[in-house]
Amino acid sequence: MDAVSTTPSFSSASLVDDILALLRRQGARTGRVLLGLTGPPAAGKSTLAHHLVAQINRVEGPETAAYLPLDGFHLSNQQLDRLGLRARKGATTTFDGLGYLALLRRVTNERFHDIYAPDFDRTLDEPVAARHVIHPHTRLVVTEGNYLANTETPWPEARALLHALWYVEADDDAREERLLQRHLASGDDPATARRRVSTNDHPNGEAVKALRATCDWVVRLDVLPG
Repeated sequence: MDAVSTTPSFSSASLVDDILALLRRQGARTGRVLLGLTGPPAAGKSTLAHHLVAQINRVEGPETAAYLPLDGFHLSNQQLDRLGLRARKGATTTFDGLGYLALLRRVTNERFHDIYAPDFDRTLDEPVAARHVIHPHTRLVVTEGNYLANTETPWPEARALLHALWYVEADDDAREERLLQRHLASGDDPATARRRVSTNDHPNGEAVKALRATCDWVVRLDVLPG
């Protein structure tokens, strides 16, 4: 694996160029390329993923790229309540990591059927099935989530399927403000929202940040167009 870059990519165009080079280099050998984006909560991973998918589809043609979020593999609130994990929502133990790994394997190996991927609905505060689709002719899948660099089972097996893993970096104060606003928007009162940020989101983010140096590249989202 390449060492993490010491210079973040500052240009949206350069990121797209990097992906096109990855498609040429890896796609010729594997047929379909999986690009992973990781980083702490609210760093902007999904924003960047959607941006890159849209730009690749604009340059290379519709449905060349598709989106696959780890957040679609959140356990439902019903399951979190059953397990006593509702207060830890967003931690590694609150995801169906094996389900995510199984879908990545399908994306890697299956090329003759549409593959549907779940998402997370922030309004419902629940995962929803089959919101995204990966077509047989899709050449690039951009997948993003907090734990793609995690070293505990099953995350290393998922990472092994990725052709590159980029770390999305953002200012901690800005991230935690975004997290606070998310919790307020979901109906939490201010005290509860602040407690969720400090007791759950913050330690989750610190665990992710500790693995920054294991990623292939670092990108700061605040330099991309809105």
